[in-house]
Order: sequence, then C-alpha cells, then structure tokens
Amino acid sequence: MMGDRDFRSVVKNAVDSIGRELEIEIDAKDIKTIHLKEVVQCLRRSYYDRVDPKEVERRGFNDLLAGMLRKLQYGSNPKEFAIDDIKLKGHADMIADDSIVLFRPTNTILETPQANDLLYLNACMWIYDKKDGIIIYITGNKEEIMFSLTRDKKMFEEVIRRIRVLSDLLKEQKTPILEPSNDCTDCQYYQRCFITKKNTKQVSLSEMLGLSKD
Repeated sequence: MMGDRDFRSVVKNAVDSIGRELEIEIDAKDIKTIHLKEVVQCLRRSYYDRVDPKEVERRGFNDLLAGMLRKLQYGSNPKEFAIDDIKLKGHADMIADDSIVLFRPTNTILETPQANDLLYLNACMWIYDKKDGIIIYITGNKEEIMFSLTRDKKMFEEVIRRIRVLSDLLKEQKTPILEPSNDCTDCQYYQRCFITKKNTKQVSLSEMLGLSKD
C-alpha cells in the first residue's frame, strides 16, 4: 500500500515542470524573429502562443526527449537565417556526421514521417547548411523508426511563405485561419477553434426525428 497520495499528479507536475525548463524560448514581442517551431505547426496555435498563451498538457517523459538532448552537450546551438527583415531561428536536436538529427515521440509505428517534422528537418538543413537529415521516432515501448531526407528547396520555400504570413498577422493582430489536422484534438486551444457555446440543449433521438413520445 502506497498511501493516499495521488502519485499520478506528482508525476504529471514533474513532467510539466521539466517541460517548462526545456521549452524553446520565444520572445512573444519580437515579431521580427520567428522560430521554426512556430511555422511548421498550425499558425493559429503559434499566434495564440504569443498573444494569449495557455500551457500545453504534456503526456509523459517521452515528450521531453528532444528538449533534453538539446540541453546536453550532444545538442546543437540555435542558429538564425535571414529572410529579408525577418530572422528565422531554428534549433536542431543534434548534428551528427554532418547530418541534422531530430528525435520525436510517437504512440504508434509510423509508415511515413509527420509533415510538420519533415518541414522542420528540411528547414534545419538550410539554416545549418547541411545536405542530409534524419528523423528518429521513438515509441513508449522504446521502438525506433527512422526516416532520412535530402535537402529540398521547394519545401523550404513553403516554410518561408508561412514565416511571412505569421509575421504579417502578428503585426496586424489578426488571427490566422483555421488549419484542421490530427493535432487539433490534443491542442490546448481546441475549444477556441471548435467550441463556441458551452451550454447546449440535450435533444433525444425521437425529438430529432419529430416522433411523438406517446
């Protein structure tokens, strides 16, 4: 018997505390510096993170892997890439054998890499001037799935386009359009995008079909 303490909450608080320490630092007021993380995810989410932030709920220590590697001696240093008057700031998890390496958690065995991870990896190759990159997905069961990528110009041009869009919207204080994806269900801003009314009337199936209760 371990007593009445809620150890699940203790672990959750520990994960949240470590997560805050490992989080990539973004100056919300500096709209001339855009972090790569902001443009490969939903722009609306990035916008809210700057203007009206809400803390993300972390699910476990596996989510902290990339951040911990960046903090250790194996991690790379953050680097900037000039795009007109905007600075794109990127941070690779690791640079090994002249290749960019990213580590990402996953709940399932993936057959293809996530689109936002591909955009991040490709942009890092341009920022750090590397030709090749690798994404390593790690499951909760410690299984590893690896994908490699060669630097692609068109993919980087899409990142540049999104940088300019986010910078302009932050300048004009306009909320970006909705970008529905599988990430929405775990987003801390889900209710801002999809739930407009908290109080809804419950209607039975018979009422919906216009049938009498008798």
